[in-house]
Amino acid sequence: MSLPWSEASATGVGSYPGTDAAEVAKIALGELSLPHLPELPERGPGADMVGRSAGLLVELPVHLQPSGWRFADRPGLDLRRAHDFLKWDLDLLEEHAAEGPVKIQVCGPWTLAASIELRSGARALRDAGAVRDLTESLAEGVARHVAEVRRRLPRAEVLLQVDEPALPAVLTGRVPTASGFRTLRSIAGPVAAERLRTVLEASGAFPIVHCCAKDVPFGVLLEAGAKALSVEISAIPARDDDVIGEAIEAGIGFLFGVVPGVDARLPEPARSVEPVRDLWRRLGFPPGSIAGQVVVTPACGMAGASPRYVRQALAHCGKAAKSLADTPE
Repeated sequence: MSLPWSEASATGVGSYPGTDAAEVAKIALGELSLPHLPELPERGPGADMVGRSAGLLVELPVHLQPSGWRFADRPGLDLRRAHDFLKWDLDLLEEHAAEGPVKIQVCGPWTLAASIELRSGARALRDAGAVRDLTESLAEGVARHVAEVRRRLPRAEVLLQVDEPALPAVLTGRVPTASGFRTLRSIAGPVAAERLRTVLEASGAFPIVHCCAKDVPFGVLLEAGAKALSVEISAIPARDDDVIGEAIEAGIGFLFGVVPGVDARLPEPARSVEPVRDLWRRLGFPPGSIAGQVVVTPACGMAGASPRYVRQALAHCGKAAKSLADTPE
């Protein structure tokens, strides 16, 4: 499989601290070898991961309630705010990113279904028909979003990262009901993969799936058609060696989180990616293939970090990625 990034690439996951979108864009779009569209949830509702992606839904308007986002009868102020945030961020994307690969992020159908409420107040995940409608609406909205990015950046290759942090809980029946006293039924792996595939295929972009949970359902993500997986390197237990080995052999890309997403003391860059080298050695793959197949990232979004640490961490990711290219055969 041909991967769309250059060797020794580094990128961010999605979110950043603060409210100054122009300042963050200079870093995420101007200094990273794999630029990406940043998210700044501190700006308020509609700039958060769920609100931004809910704003992409076609003919399924949402509004904000004290308990969170809920389907509404008609678009309102909350939805207009989400659309405005995204438009402003796309203006910055157009200003700072000219050509080559660029990554955008959206919330996946299962995390949206576990987060958005029906008009009754129950989570959409409770209703199989609502999940189907949400998935189809999201697929259409994401396709339009990708088309808009391509219109603005005609010389860029769009990489679509679909964020599914709630998917492990969805698969194991750990999503709480609105009351919090019970949990919703679990969803079968093939059903989860089918819905996720609907969104990935509709986009027409290079599909990446991100999951920052500890129990990443690698098989489901690959069955859905992901061509790259974005996970924290420490989230890969030895029991998943077979599926990870098959993915590496098939040319699947990996965006490995190696740097904490909150302020922390950082080691030498080469030490941060030593777990990546250990994984390659354990599975018997030549170390010379790592730098082309792996992109180095923070462990997750960085909305909870300080601005100073963000700069340090992203620079650290870049240096760590370059050290992978120096891995001896």
